[in-house]
Amino acid sequence: MLLPASLFCLLQAWFALADTPPTQLSLNSLHAFSAATLNPTMYTLPVSTNPLSISVALCSYATSNPPRFFVANDSTTTPGPNTLGQPNVYEIELNTTALGAWTGDMLNFGVLAIYNATQSPFEVGVSDNGPIHQFLDTLPLLGDTTTNQVLLFSPPFSPPSISQPTYPNYTLPSANLTFPSEPSSPSDWALFIAPTSSPAFASLPRTGCAMRAAAGNVGFYKTSSNSEGLWLRDSDGWRWQWFINGLTPQTNYTVYGVTNGTQVSGPIYFVTKSAAFACTIVYSVPFCPSVAYAAPLPNSDPAAGITGSMLPDNMTENLLSGMANFTVMLTTLACGRDLYSPLVTCADCQAAYRTWLCLVSFPRCTEYPTSSTTSASSNSTSTASLAQVTPALQVQDAANPRNPYLPAFSENYTALLPCIEMCNAVDRACPPFLGFACPKPQYTASWSYGVGYIDSGEKGEVGGGSTGTAADRWGNVYCNAGGFL
Repeated sequence: MLLPASLFCLLQAWFALADTPPTQLSLNSLHAFSAATLNPTMYTLPVSTNPLSISVALCSYATSNPPRFFVANDSTTTPGPNTLGQPNVYEIELNTTALGAWTGDMLNFGVLAIYNATQSPFEVGVSDNGPIHQFLDTLPLLGDTTTNQVLLFSPPFSPPSISQPTYPNYTLPSANLTFPSEPSSPSDWALFIAPTSSPAFASLPRTGCAMRAAAGNVGFYKTSSNSEGLWLRDSDGWRWQWFINGLTPQTNYTVYGVTNGTQVSGPIYFVTKSAAFACTIVYSVPFCPSVAYAAPLPNSDPAAGITGSMLPDNMTENLLSGMANFTVMLTTLACGRDLYSPLVTCADCQAAYRTWLCLVSFPRCTEYPTSSTTSASSNSTSTASLAQVTPALQVQDAANPRNPYLPAFSENYTALLPCIEMCNAVDRACPPFLGFACPKPQYTASWSYGVGYIDSGEKGEVGGGSTGTAADRWGNVYCNAGGFL
């Protein structure tokens, strides 16, 4: 019996549709899906002479029946729960951050099978140069906070090429630093900031796509286009910097960095100050690039902070004059010819002196910590013990400022003292004829410096301090090192 022509054509079309091969995912590409259309949904994977990485990231909250991802590195096997354990079949298991990755040989076309994803947006990265989605070891950096503001930096990138001066043309940087040219193609970084205790944030996947999708509802997602631009704090490299308003007083926040939209860094933590906090964040000071914290300076526009161009003229002139005079005195030595140390040079001496001079010239404001303003967000014993360490604090009389060139401030404030190690760094890096000396930790150093945090304070002993660092990723700051950990 012959089939009617119309039915024959319909069957042909159905078989053609059923035999349509799965869509191929292109190499070195990111593929975003609002949800899978079939369960399972199949995709073919490209051949690669290098090990192929398949990475996946969930872009919304997990469901009771979360998606599962299976890979076969040949096209003769359909990967899935029923074939798992057979040769060449693997499951990409998602970790606690909702990221997963598989890397292996793909000498023939392979298959990616996705189950239970009909209601879950997700991303798939295909690369022969490592997983597109991953967690990075580098961390964002906290500058400082006020009542409702925070200054944050991306992880560093593109370290500058710094050539050491040589004799007889041993030229040191000028007092007012000139930065090298910014990188032509800087790394693309964004920050995600959310209240640590928010229930919606607690269950949010720690993936770039989930954080972007949650922006405005759960937290802030700030791209480089929302930043204050690039800043070269130190030799580690350039960083994007963000000055962010609109936070809640005395609230713990969590910060993640996101680069290329898929690679996540962090977390770090911070806590905002109380409503009574009166100091203003100072940042983007060319001659003091490491200054990025609250200082006792009056400001008619607190929402903008204070940048280098907004500083009082007499304060700027005094700092630049002091830096220039020190450099002149230093270069009376035949730098580069008359070596005073096998380890350090005149350039190291000038850099250490600049950091120290800036820290003592710009006192750092803070508040006495309370149980509600401790930013440590880990249950670990070590972190809890660090949170109990009292920072190097000292109440300052506004009528008698530490720096006589500071303009009058409206009220007394609590200062976070500089770390004694910042002074010792100058002592170690500079030639003896300069006569630079620091107070002894065993005697008077604690009157004007934080002692015993990084180093123990015992004579000749490096390290062994109560915290081992000036600040940590949990938002605790013990003494002022200008953001250096």
